[in-house]
Amino acid sequence: MTEVTATEAARHFYAIEHRGEHYTIVRRGKAVAHLEPVSRGKGSEVKELLRRHRPDARWAKDLAAVRDLVTLDERR
Repeated sequence: MTEVTATEAARHFYAIEHRGEHYTIVRRGKAVAHLEPVSRGKGSEVKELLRRHRPDARWAKDLAAVRDLVTLDERR
């Protein structure tokens, strides 16, 4: 992984997005972040995976219980 400053990283977004390059951002000689492309999976692959691995009833009940605990903020 190439080490770059934050300014240099901003100049390398094309390489990250289109060539898949990875960078470590350094500040005052110390690594502060890693910059890499987000993987680009296909939705069809996720759907197929979910079809092959159906959730069981107990898992669905646990998921519903967790969702009940979550509160959403309304956007304005």
